[in-house]
Amino acid sequence: MKKEGLVPSLKLEQCINELCPWSGKPVSEDSLTRYRDKVVGFCNTGCRDKFELATSQFDDIINNLAK
Repeated sequence: MKKEGLVPSLKLEQCINELCPWSGKPVSEDSLTRYRDKVVGFCNTGCRDKFELATSQFDDIINNLAK
């Protein structure tokens, strides 16, 4: 049974990229995120967090335009 609020852990083998889109360095398993139903990897959590912030801001803008 899946507990509410728990996110399944992401695995490196699920990742669609081998290199961080920000730095070009190899991705790290502790720096993965899910975006548009795909697992995207980054070289560190800072790059991952920067990506999550940027995409959430653009998603908000696009959603507000659709209203």
